[in-house]
Amino acid sequence: MIALLMIAVAAGAASALMFASIISGALVSLLLFYLAPLPLMVTALGWGPLAAAVGGIAASATLGAIFGIPYSIAFAVMVALPGWWLGHLALLGRPVDPMPAGNTAAQVPPAIEWYPVGRILVWIAVFAFITTTGALLTLGADAETITAALRRGLIKVLSASSQPIGDVERFADMLVIVAPIAATIIAMVTLTLNLWLAAKVTLTSGRLNRPWPELRATVLPPMTLVALLVAIALSFVGGIVAILAQIVTTALMIAYALIGFAVLHTLTLSMASRGFLLAGAYTVVAAFGWPIIAMVALGIADALFGLRQRFLQTRPPPLPAS
Repeated sequence: MIALLMIAVAAGAASALMFASIISGALVSLLLFYLAPLPLMVTALGWGPLAAAVGGIAASATLGAIFGIPYSIAFAVMVALPGWWLGHLALLGRPVDPMPAGNTAAQVPPAIEWYPVGRILVWIAVFAFITTTGALLTLGADAETITAALRRGLIKVLSASSQPIGDVERFADMLVIVAPIAATIIAMVTLTLNLWLAAKVTLTSGRLNRPWPELRATVLPPMTLVALLVAIALSFVGGIVAILAQIVTTALMIAYALIGFAVLHTLTLSMASRGFLLAGAYTVVAAFGWPIIAMVALGIADALFGLRQRFLQTRPPPLPAS
């Protein structure tokens, strides 16, 4: 118990230091800031969600005592809560009896049905919405106030350059539109990457208390597409509702983009140049950004038409070993 408590406190301290490093303004601190949930996620997956919760609470209280309550709340919402809850969901499972009722011919241990990865992606989208919305609501309670505050802050930052004030204002107006979308994308990508890295670390160390999931078979719940369509429609309403709907739309589109990559991993199974194609797809999306629209379309097409299921049904069986 003492060892578990020490691990929890150490993980919380590491996350808190990584989160607080952003104050330094150094470029590397930005990377540490985005990786702040990683120690707590590793603790949740390797030593249990309770250890991650203890570490998160201790870290939040420490940050609150040093930097003030706003830092404590920000850490709790952006780092501690996702680290604990996503780790808890990843280890959530229920036994499934493979034997028919009344069959006692053989004592077979029940299989474990683990919490679906697709639902974990939906929870990541929820946390991306919470963190982005929370950050915007600190600027104001209506669209006009939020937009004006964002614009003032961006103009103040951009004015440090040697550009004419007219160009600065036009650029700031453009950034005001894309800022919530960019923040949502960053939240989605960083939380997903942190959870994947935490799972890889615990798997490598032998501490992962569940089998590695088949990620290319990941599917989102059917109602996710309905939620996406509703969010897209509300994005044209205007006001604060439109801003919130755009955040939801962005989060769910990134979730479908990740499904699109899973579809791509499946559809290229029989290709000899599979590694080159996958590496090229990831590189193009990371370098240019906008090609992720193709991954979103692929993910939605799979949800509508079952592309992976059709491919696996028509895929020829492997040749027998000689």
